[in-house]
Amino acid sequence: MKYRTLGRTGLKVSEIGFGAWAIGGSWGPQKDEDSITALHGALDLGVNFIDTAAGYGEGRSERLIGKVLKERGDLNRVVVATKTPPAPGPWPPTPYCRAEDRFSEKYLRENIEERLRNLQTDSIDILQLHTWTRAWNRNPKPLEILNKLKEEGKIRFFGISTPEHDQNSMVQLMKDGWIDTVQVIYNIFEQEPAAELLPVAKECGVGIIVRVPFDESALTGKLREDTSFSEGDFRNIYFSGDRLSRTIKRVKKVEADLKDTGYTLSQGALKFVLAHSAVSTVIPGMRNKAQVDANCAVSDKGDMSQQLLTKLRAHNWRRAFWYELD
Repeated sequence: MKYRTLGRTGLKVSEIGFGAWAIGGSWGPQKDEDSITALHGALDLGVNFIDTAAGYGEGRSERLIGKVLKERGDLNRVVVATKTPPAPGPWPPTPYCRAEDRFSEKYLRENIEERLRNLQTDSIDILQLHTWTRAWNRNPKPLEILNKLKEEGKIRFFGISTPEHDQNSMVQLMKDGWIDTVQVIYNIFEQEPAAELLPVAKECGVGIIVRVPFDESALTGKLREDTSFSEGDFRNIYFSGDRLSRTIKRVKKVEADLKDTGYTLSQGALKFVLAHSAVSTVIPGMRNKAQVDANCAVSDKGDMSQQLLTKLRAHNWRRAFWYELD
């Protein structure tokens, strides 16, 4: 396993991190014993960065992580990032939401205490707001509150998990020095962060955590035209209508470019993300030992050539508009 520095935090984190959304149960039925085996397997292979959230199974993911780390005595060796959602209201927050309503000091303090209990720790390594609106950038009161909690030792560092359809709203906050980390969607299809967000993060010393490297499993090559998802699996919405069939057509084109390169589709997807020098860690979802072994092994493979990177950049998909294939 290779390690990288998480921006100005100075933390050395595994370039392959453990994405813990699925072990919370939001990707269909999940047995706790499988989740625990996956966590142990990842830690044994050198993973020392785990990303979770309050909303992943209403704390279930956090509680499993806390249990495993306490049993192993790894609380000080492993960097755990978790997330606090805004108080009840529109998701994501609209331009008309008030920061003091969605992230009040009282709410943040109470929520963070719950995160601490679930993780069985006295201090959260990285607390991320889940999520944000550009409307708060001029007066980011919630970040002032997080600075106070940082001074009190409740959290070591803090950042924001980007709003999916306005990821560049983080750029000004990074330039103004507000945040230590940004968690961003970046993959072979979603390449917009390479335009400004990633370069600014590198310039400002902000640690980058990449989520959704497989485009919600599409870039693993496992999905088919007749794939169905379990009840409660959010992919029923993500791939609704004709989105699944259109995605599969694009995936096949990526697969063609990766043929005879020495990378499988999923390996190529992870190596593409890791090729950007601003990226500190990528957090593919891991819900069983097989996924852990496959994802962690990617760190040992050689870096992607510039020629292949250039070829894969052509798969940039402006999917906010769900454009047709050329």
